[in-house]
Parts: sequence; structure tokens; C-alpha cells
Amino acid sequence: QVQLVESGGGLVQAGGSLRLSCAASGIIFNMYRMGWYRQEPGKQRELVATVTSGGSTNYADSVKGRFTISRDNAKNTVYLQMNGLKPEDTAVYYCNAYRVTSYWGQGTQVTVSS
Repeated sequence: QVQLVESGGGLVQAGGSLRLSCAASGIIFNMYRMGWYRQEPGKQRELVATVTSGGSTNYADSVKGRFTISRDNAKNTVYLQMNGLKPEDTAVYYCNAYRVTSYWGQGTQVTVSS
């Protein structure tokens, strides 16, 4: 059974930082592209960042230079370091694991106050 468990969300003031973690089980972690997506109420889920099994990263333009995605294959965990947070970053953040099939975590709320 595949499980992706996110943690690290919360309430932070604008300009602050948060670090999200996603612990994966039930998959061969180092074979999967891992990613973070976010969704605001009434809007479509959107890409935040991805990291391939080889370590290549990709970011949405809106977070470039502020967010950093990383992975620790020994711990089966992917991270999202978020600095310089803005109110428009407020959303539920979802962890994703993709190879042939896509798996999702349950989401963690990030709220940035102005």
C-alpha cells in the first residue's frame, strides 16, 4: 500500500519560512519523480516543484528563487523549503509520486498572513 504523508504546514507571516516534508512508503522511492503541488479553494491544483530520480528540479515561475525542493533517498522523503512566503502562497500543499502511476498525499495547509 502506497502512502505519502506530508507534514510541516502551518500559519506563518509574510516573509517567513516553512519546510514541508513528505515521507513515502510502499514504493521504490528512488525510481519515482517526486513533486509538490498546491490547490486553493475553487481553483485547479497547480505544480509547485518537482525533482526527478536523478535529482533534476523544475519550479513554477511563481516560486523560483524562493522555494527549494530536495529529496533524501535514504529516508524516502522529499522536502520543500519555502522562504519569502507571500499571502498568495496560501493553499493546501500536496505531495506527489510519479512513475507510471501517480500517487498523492492527503495534503497539508499552508497559510501566509499579510
